[in-house]
Amino acid sequence: MAKLTGQVVSVTESGDLVTDLKLSEIQSLPRDESVTILCEGHKTCGIYTVDHQEPEMTFIAFEGEDGFLRLSLVGDDASRFLGIREASSVEVKF
Repeated sequence: MAKLTGQVVSVTESGDLVTDLKLSEIQSLPRDESVTILCEGHKTCGIYTVDHQEPEMTFIAFEGEDGFLRLSLVGDDASRFLGIREASSVEVKF
């Protein structure tokens, strides 16, 4: 299994976690559940688009409109609720 590593570089006002992983770096990866994203002991599978329809309180990775991979807790503040801060490591396994 291959992997890419990065980190959380900022937290948005809504609590989304912006990583330093450019979408261009992960463009060739599948978007399905064969891709696993890990951050501070929290795991999600798949990479979604910004207009996803995942249910509230689901931890997801999605394609940020700014060109970077983001992590989010749907409908809540991922940073506050999950305790993830800037400089936290992010692993994308595929």
